[in-house]
Amino acid sequence: MVALDQLKRTFFDECSELLQQIEAGLTDIREGQSTDDTINAVFRGVHSVKGGAGMFGFDALVEFAHVFETVLDCIRRGSLAAEPDVVDVLLVASDLLSDLVQMSRSGETIAPGSVSECRKSLERLIEGDKVDDPTTAADSSAGLDGIDFTPVRAEAFDCSDGIRSYTITFRPKPEMLKKANEPLYIVRELRKLGELDLIAETDALPPLAELQCDHPYIGWTGTLRTTATSAQVEEVFEFVVGDCELEIKEPILAESEDTTESTAAPPRVIEHAIAAAAAPLPGGPPQNSTPSSTSSETAESASGARVPPAKPAATTTRIELERIDRVVNMVGELVISQAMLGQIVQDLPEGISGRLSQVLEEVVHHTRELKDSVMSMRAQPVGSVFQRMPRLVRELSTKTGKKIRLEMSGETTEVDRSIIERLGDPLTHIIRNAVDHGIESPAERLAVGKSDEGTIRLAAEHRGGRIVIEVSDDGAGINSERVLKKARERGLVNPDATLSEDEMNNLVFLPGFSTAETVSDISGRGVGMDVVRRNIQEIGGRIMLKSIRSRGMTIQLALPLTLAVMDGMVIKVGQDTYVMPLSAIIECLRPARSDISNLIGTSGMLQLRGDLVPLLHLSDLLDISSTEGESDESVVIITEAGEDSRFGLIVDELCGHQQVVIKSIEESYGAVPGIAAATILGNGRVAFILDVEKLWDLGASPSSGTARSVKRSSAAMAVPN
Repeated sequence: MVALDQLKRTFFDECSELLQQIEAGLTDIREGQSTDDTINAVFRGVHSVKGGAGMFGFDALVEFAHVFETVLDCIRRGSLAAEPDVVDVLLVASDLLSDLVQMSRSGETIAPGSVSECRKSLERLIEGDKVDDPTTAADSSAGLDGIDFTPVRAEAFDCSDGIRSYTITFRPKPEMLKKANEPLYIVRELRKLGELDLIAETDALPPLAELQCDHPYIGWTGTLRTTATSAQVEEVFEFVVGDCELEIKEPILAESEDTTESTAAPPRVIEHAIAAAAAPLPGGPPQNSTPSSTSSETAESASGARVPPAKPAATTTRIELERIDRVVNMVGELVISQAMLGQIVQDLPEGISGRLSQVLEEVVHHTRELKDSVMSMRAQPVGSVFQRMPRLVRELSTKTGKKIRLEMSGETTEVDRSIIERLGDPLTHIIRNAVDHGIESPAERLAVGKSDEGTIRLAAEHRGGRIVIEVSDDGAGINSERVLKKARERGLVNPDATLSEDEMNNLVFLPGFSTAETVSDISGRGVGMDVVRRNIQEIGGRIMLKSIRSRGMTIQLALPLTLAVMDGMVIKVGQDTYVMPLSAIIECLRPARSDISNLIGTSGMLQLRGDLVPLLHLSDLLDISSTEGESDESVVIITEAGEDSRFGLIVDELCGHQQVVIKSIEESYGAVPGIAAATILGNGRVAFILDVEKLWDLGASPSSGTARSVKRSSAAMAVPN
């Protein structure tokens, strides 16, 4: 029972990957960016889902996937054109297939008519294909009477130089049909490769009364003349290896009529003899299926040249996330122990510490490599989140009556899975708002000289030690005056407040704010952008908004690459030690008194290369004493809390760069303004990791009383010497 549950988990994990490939492939086809390989990949994905579902008895999933893949097979054979309206039906089918997989995974009962409408649309496409495709009609004829087992011959084939003649023996086993795999598809795929002659083996056919519908009695033997390689021929059988008797004899290469026997490569038999008990999950590529030759073998062509062996394919394995997390935690403890060891070495006499320092440097180097390797194991491409968005856009486009195209880039950008898990909701909120408030109706767009189809762009990239995700649209942008009016009506802004356009635009992040006139299932409840900002800040990120009236809006999310281990700058204020994320630091300097201008109500403004940068004393923000009273004896760290939010943080001392392990404090102490997390330094003391964005907010409202709450919270968590 445990083994079956494990197989099911593996199947559903594979389904998640396959559904992403199906979605991406259909989107490429819809955008006209596909090749023949694209439709083949989509077909294989649906076929794999169907095969695995058949193994576990998910009948509703199998039946729907069968109709789905039949339409895809029509497109592959060229009898059905991949026109936009056809692909739209397939995209809806992809969404429903995803729903069925999820329902099967959770054990929900699938209502009999839940997919009937989409299935009828798929069947209409199939019926339309059969009208014009005599081959399909012939293949679909039922009944044993009149069965003609004459050799199958494909259309005329160009017998140019390099033709190979393969001898193929193919006998299906009962397991093959039980897993919803059909021999007919194998035959069709072989016919695409070249000239196929097959003879049916009917000796095992029992009397009609004894026939069993789920038992294969017929096998095939014959030859295939093609220019395809043996790997391409083997690929046709990739879904049924282990569920059939298969023998492929590799041919003699006939380059010309006068090729002598001595120059031809000797035939090599490729035998697939895998026990049914060791067969991989249906639909997935066979994990232990390789040609009988070893990697050291080389083949000689007619000219006698030696061909180097093919590069072995990369192998993968599935590991439970809990195991990886345990390794990550152990690496974190190793980083702490390394820091403690470094502290001990520094306190030793110079003569003794010299050699130890060299060894410690090697330990630090290897620990960093180990940390990077483990972090890469936790990394996942953001495509796992991005792939949900095309469906969301299609649904919202239908509800709003707007024409919208979604463009995505950077899907392969990797980030820690803990970040990935918390990206879905914020991106969903942002895209819903872009559709509802940003993109105009087709009539409105045409009236202002735009295309009737709006565009939303979703992009991701690594930038400056962080991952940056941007969501932009070419809609109407933010109506600043309307936003300010709504904020005043709701009492969110002082009636006599004077705000810049950027400040008015950022009012959309206030709790309870919405410009929607009516509440709908898309927006209007005022629980959108403030939730987005809070969720992003909770994972150490920041959000920036830029809007241009009538031209669109861009929202940028800047996120840390990991929530486990980071590089930080250890700083000191008075007797207290803090850690500032290295990715948040632009530069550090010790300015002269003449470079600082004193303004009433501020901590001063620093003149930095022609710009004025506001200064904040960390001691004031956290309500702690400082040993440095004069600015010219302090250190200024230039950082930023957002676009155009650069400021200088005044501290007493920089203690150096160090890798630190991030320890959450929210579960024990709740959220502390200005503090993101905690860590353990080499001396065993706890140091707080600063939240730069929250520090800027504290500096912007010094009278809010939050500084004293930070002091009280910090005292409650203090660790004695």
